[in-house]
Amino acid sequence: MKHTGGCQCGAVRYVATGEPVRAMACHCTTCKLRTGAPYGIGVYYNDAAVEFLSGELGVYEYKSDESGRWIRNEFCVACGSAVTWTLEMRPGLRAIAGGSFDDPDWYKLEAHIWARSARSDMCYPEGMRVCEEVLVT
Repeated sequence: MKHTGGCQCGAVRYVATGEPVRAMACHCTTCKLRTGAPYGIGVYYNDAAVEFLSGELGVYEYKSDESGRWIRNEFCVACGSAVTWTLEMRPGLRAIAGGSFDDPDWYKLEAHIWARSARSDMCYPEGMRVCEEVLVT
């Protein structure tokens, strides 16, 4: 199974091979700021399963003042689109921005995490796992 995607301008292109380790919607402040949206969607793969085919990624590393852990956001240097990130708390995994896939409907969300930071009007799909903080399993 291969899933392709990239940035808004098309400069960055990638292919992710195999099944993702997990797919989650995150309502933490960092994801809201990273995406400019009410929450971010991360589709997590083993790092070796993601191949970048073209384009140049810029990197911004943020260190949480609450946990002390880092997140490395990677974005297209041409258009600024968020494409991928890695997290200190999930070594060996690479998250792909859910909206950057050519077909963003193929993956199934496992959970919404950091719901304690969600907008007050957030509604979750029936049967969806909702975690007040991080999903640890």
